[in-house]
Amino acid sequence: MSGDPSRRVPRRPSSKTDRLSYLRRLTLRDRQLLAWLAEHYVLSTAQIAAALFPSPRSARLRLATLYRIDAVHRFVDVTTGDGQHLHTLGPLGVLVHPTTYTDPERPDARPPRTSIERTERIIGSPRLRHLLGTNQLFIDLHAHTRTDPTARLRRWWSEQHATAAYALAGIRPDGHGIWTAAGRTIGFFLEHDNGTEPLRTVLGKLRGYERLAEFGPRYPVLLRVPNRRREAHLLDALAGVDTVMPVATGLHDEHPAGPAWTLAAEPDHRRWLHELPSDHGPRTATNPHRYTDPDDL
Repeated sequence: MSGDPSRRVPRRPSSKTDRLSYLRRLTLRDRQLLAWLAEHYVLSTAQIAAALFPSPRSARLRLATLYRIDAVHRFVDVTTGDGQHLHTLGPLGVLVHPTTYTDPERPDARPPRTSIERTERIIGSPRLRHLLGTNQLFIDLHAHTRTDPTARLRRWWSEQHATAAYALAGIRPDGHGIWTAAGRTIGFFLEHDNGTEPLRTVLGKLRGYERLAEFGPRYPVLLRVPNRRREAHLLDALAGVDTVMPVATGLHDEHPAGPAWTLAAEPDHRRWLHELPSDHGPRTATNPHRYTDPDDL
């Protein structure tokens, strides 16, 4: 092959030693992606392109290289019919992140023997669509920061990360984030709702957040739902209910950074994410994960 040697297609590594030789080829962007796959399990090509690359084509080319050097595994998403790939952590990725979340169903499951076994758990999980939907909100926020210089996604925690961090309250959010825009920084907990659970089950999740508000942060709980009808039913159920933690509803297909959120206490007004009420909580030992703005240090 002629031309720039750096553009030659790398041969697939045949051993751990070969994989180690490829570590130096990983860019900062590659390492960011691998860190996401270690914590959040799975991302689609479209999600990766939106968050990290200037174009879908450049994303596909780089992902092909990462697949070739075993940094990622990939498989076709057969649930959507569009033929795009979903990506998980490969053997080289596991070398970079030897400590990962290993099973989307059971946090206490035995560690997988290989990255292939971890990928099989993800592919076979009934929560696969839920994982991708949850991750989409954070991908959209990260992509927004590329066009808005005032915006930044300062924290993106997975369900298992947030559950462990706030175990004392017994909450199990689908995700937790810290978001900065227009000079304001807020935290939030995400409950990604596909409309498959009874409303009483969804509302029952709020009890843990009430306990957390007693000693930790008071971040808005985002109930993100698939359609207006589901949203209207939730708002009706929350009408007149006094919640210590702010509760806001929004739709899957609305951009989460924008005026997509309706506070249960103000159902006639939609707010931008950064406009939602938020309190990082007391500076005490009971709130060890309290967010501190780096500019305030």
